[in-house]
Amino acid sequence: MNITAGTIDVTLPDGSSRTFASPVTGADVAASIGPGLARAAWAVKVDGDLRDLGRKIDHDAVVEIVTSTSEEALELLRHDAAHVLAQAAKELFPEVQVTIGPVIDDGFYYDFARDEPFTPADMETIEVRMMDIVDRDEPISREVWDRDEAARFFESIGEAYKAEIIRDLPADETITLYRQGDWIDLCRGPHLPSTGRLPKAFRLTRLAGAYWRGDSRNAMLQRIYGTAWPDKAQLKAWLDRQEEAARRDHRRLGREMDLFHFQDEAVGSAFWHASGWRLYRTLQDYMRRRLEDAGYQEVNTPQMVARSLWEDSGHWEKFRDNMFTATTEDERIWAMKPMNCPCHVQIFRQGVRSYRDLPLRMAEFGSCLRYEPSGALHGLLRVRSFTQDDAHIFCPEEEIASETVHFCELLASVYRDLGFAEFSVRFADRPDVRAGDDAVWDQAEEALREAAAGTGLEMSYSPGEGAFYGPKLEFHLRDAIGRDWQCGTLQVDFVMPERLNATYVAENGERRRPVMLHRAILGSFERFIAILIEHYAGNFPLWLAPVQYAVATITNDADDYAEEVHARLAAAGLAGVIDTGSEKIGYKVRRHSVSKVPVLLALGRREKEERKVSLRRLGSREQQVLDLDAAIHTLGAQSVPPDLARKT
Repeated sequence: MNITAGTIDVTLPDGSSRTFASPVTGADVAASIGPGLARAAWAVKVDGDLRDLGRKIDHDAVVEIVTSTSEEALELLRHDAAHVLAQAAKELFPEVQVTIGPVIDDGFYYDFARDEPFTPADMETIEVRMMDIVDRDEPISREVWDRDEAARFFESIGEAYKAEIIRDLPADETITLYRQGDWIDLCRGPHLPSTGRLPKAFRLTRLAGAYWRGDSRNAMLQRIYGTAWPDKAQLKAWLDRQEEAARRDHRRLGREMDLFHFQDEAVGSAFWHASGWRLYRTLQDYMRRRLEDAGYQEVNTPQMVARSLWEDSGHWEKFRDNMFTATTEDERIWAMKPMNCPCHVQIFRQGVRSYRDLPLRMAEFGSCLRYEPSGALHGLLRVRSFTQDDAHIFCPEEEIASETVHFCELLASVYRDLGFAEFSVRFADRPDVRAGDDAVWDQAEEALREAAAGTGLEMSYSPGEGAFYGPKLEFHLRDAIGRDWQCGTLQVDFVMPERLNATYVAENGERRRPVMLHRAILGSFERFIAILIEHYAGNFPLWLAPVQYAVATITNDADDYAEEVHARLAAAGLAGVIDTGSEKIGYKVRRHSVSKVPVLLALGRREKEERKVSLRRLGSREQQVLDLDAAIHTLGAQSVPPDLARKT
């Protein structure tokens, strides 16, 4: 405790302390530790609060100096990169208005109001000016302004959007502006000490449109995206990953592999071609077997349900804007279901349920429709029409833990079978907008925490990201190029059984409410197939491949033998094509390689005479000559789904 009037005691992360005769800045603290740290310092944490290095510390505090290697550094430098972007754009195009520029995953963006569209050439020019601003090493300073004065200032310089933001801020909000060189911007901060501290490891990546404050009723702005990293090596690695991601883009591969397409007459809904539908059915058949083995009962519920049910469940209030609706002649309002949960409760409520019936695991490959803005649609990853691998587990509260363990074991096994070795788990608690009172949420969150602890899985936390009726576990897959995808979920719901009056007869004869566990492993088939395509870059394991082989002739003398080989492979349960066209074999190899066919069987006069096949795997230049019977046996064994292979 500080016992000398006017002095400031600073405690460092290693437990040591320093006393200063008067209020001190983070820069002063860093300098007191050593000149190297003073040069490396970017910002400071005061009692856990991230601040600018130049702000005064006027009380005893725990202080940590933030450098380029700190956990907070990446977000800090991306925040500064966004401001340097805005300054560069304003210098080059004085007529623009700057609006907002947050940090996002892998980078940042800034939205601008400008009548004339930005071009890719403009982006290059802005990026060069950003480099120049870094070279100027302009000091960045924080200023506290009076609210009305700040609003009038931005209005006077033609920045109407900034003035609007200021006037809409809470009355008790401190209004802070940051000045770098001759440019000034509204910002909470913190920032680096000067523009020269920003590493020249940034890149402007793309242009997009965005409505002001995300509302389609507002003006359309121009958004410039960028990325920034601590050094050029990390920037290059990220750019390389982006190139690889573009190579794996499921939309491009979907065309090349003839899997699906989209068109304006059915925005947000996939037209599945024969090969794509086979992939879809293979995945669905696999999931159906896994669920049956795990004790799930498959059901099917209506796609169009009366508004009254969605009102009773609470979905109407929250999801109304995302529902497709229709009004019939009797003036009843109907909605295409955006999720399956209320319908499953209706099945549970039929007849009298006993504790002996529980846990009841109810699964549905439920086709759902949700209105997504056209600008949000993205191939199979974001659609309006989709099918979930949905299921709901009705159980007593005391069985939440065992059911959670059971589900996590199933999920981990499915992910392994589908080629995903890594996944992470996040615990998401109550959101601001939710159903149920705090007591119910306390109960649900505590139950899920205890259940999750029993799985042995490590968890991180996502505060406020729970479902509107209950907390959840989110399961994030990591794909072949290191991207994370949220797919699986397990949600504990005490609310919906209450709202929809679901009960069972307990062992003592009393009526009790079941707990409802909402769970999915894939999420939706459409989105998961997109992830699978990009994970494998279209080069699926044989059991998943939509076209598993191509029989191609080297000469027309082998056409009849090709027909026999094709028939034998089909009889063994494989799906493939026969190519007896007049093109040269090299052309055929390239064509089927582009289509990602995993196995090519080339047949000529010699193969026909010796009853052999020349077998080539996708991605390999080596050929393997096998007897026909041996080839069929090998390929047949490799095409067996992993769950069935474990049973043989």
